[in-house]
Amino acid sequence: MIPSAFPDKSEIARLSARMLLEIGAVNFSPEDPFILASGLPSPTYIDCRKLISYPRIRSTLMDFLTITVMREAGFEAFDNIAGGETAGIPFAALVAERLALPMTYVRKKPKGYGRNARIEGAMAEGERVLLVEDLTTDGGSKLSFVDAIRETGASCGHTAVIFYYGIFPETEKTLGDHGVQLHHLCTWWDVLAEAKAQRVFDAATLAQVEAFLNDPRGWQEAHKKR
Repeated sequence: MIPSAFPDKSEIARLSARMLLEIGAVNFSPEDPFILASGLPSPTYIDCRKLISYPRIRSTLMDFLTITVMREAGFEAFDNIAGGETAGIPFAALVAERLALPMTYVRKKPKGYGRNARIEGAMAEGERVLLVEDLTTDGGSKLSFVDAIRETGASCGHTAVIFYYGIFPETEKTLGDHGVQLHHLCTWWDVLAEAKAQRVFDAATLAQVEAFLNDPRGWQEAHKKR
C-alpha cells in the first residue's frame, strides 16, 4: 500500500526528472541524433525501462504514479490495472500492488495460437481499467491497447505513464477524442529544467535540446537525412 503524504505535482515532476537523469535514462545527442520509431531524428531519447533495475527509484516513482492517478482520477476509480506489452507490464504490476487491484496486460497483437488473446489475465465486462505504460510520445500507440480493453466489455478512460514528451500539441487531443485522459509524472520540459539545474550536460547541448523542444517538427525537418 502507498504512504498517505506526497509532494505536489510540480515537485513530483522535478524529482521524477532528477531520478531519470540520475540513472542515465535520459540521453541527449544533437550532433548524432537518435532515430525514433517514426523514422524521424531526435536529439533526445529516454529509456524508462532502466527503472526496473533501480529498486529505490522504481519504488518512489511507482508511489508517485499511483498517487497522481488517485488525485486526478479518483481514489476508487478503477477495478483493474492493465499494462501495455512490453514496457508497461512491470509498472502496471507495481501500481496494481499498491492499489490492491487485479493486474492484466494487453498484447500488441494476438499471439497467433491457443486462445489468440490480446488480454492476458482476468478482465471482466463492466470493469473500469487503467492502462499503464512507461511513456507516451504522441498518444497514438495507446489507442490500440485501449480498443483491445474495450472489446472485452470493460471501459478504459484513463492511461498513466511515467514520462510524457509534452511537446506535440496533438497528443492530448488524440487521446481525448478517443475518450482517454492522460496522467503523467514529468515531461521533456521538466527534464530540461532539472538538467540545467544539475549541470548534467554542457550548455551547447542543452541549447540544441531546447530548440528541439520549442519546435520539434521544424528541428526534425532540418536534421533529416537527405
